[in-house]
Amino acid sequence: MEYKIIATDGRAKRAEMTTVHGKIQTPVFMNVGTVAAIKGAVSTDDLREIRTQVELSNTYHLHVRTGDKLIKEFGGLHKFMNWDRPILTDSGGFQVFSLAKMRKIKEEGVYFNSHIDGRKIFMGPEESMQIQSNLGSTIAMAFDECPSSVADRKYVENSVARTTRWLERCRMRWQD
Repeated sequence: MEYKIIATDGRAKRAEMTTVHGKIQTPVFMNVGTVAAIKGAVSTDDLREIRTQVELSNTYHLHVRTGDKLIKEFGGLHKFMNWDRPILTDSGGFQVFSLAKMRKIKEEGVYFNSHIDGRKIFMGPEESMQIQSNLGSTIAMAFDECPSSVADRKYVENSVARTTRWLERCRMRWQD
């Protein structure tokens, strides 16, 4: 991926990323297609018409609902969605936060129950990277822990340290 700064104004900057699926100019708004579809019956043709540069899909939701392995069999998210532009997949880390009542965080990753059918799921950095690879994401995000906005300082410090360790594991998995 190539990244170049186009303009600056104080600390603000405008940049352009060139990916294998096209260019993204920042700042950018990403339409969210949680399960590979934009709510409100918005088609990929509609997205092209409004000049959408990048679409955001959700790793956790695609893993538990459609199944990342099935999407891989279909040729990845791009074919599955009929979308030829960049796709960013989140890591699943926000769901770790949002499913707080159904999860247990450990150093190796997170154990939780699916909000769909209650089945037990484990997701760690390596699993998140594998799922995003199966999806054929243009930009994959590192697995992270998203602490509550009301968490105490010590918890946040531990969360940041864990996320940093997980980032290294994501990097190592991505290089495999």
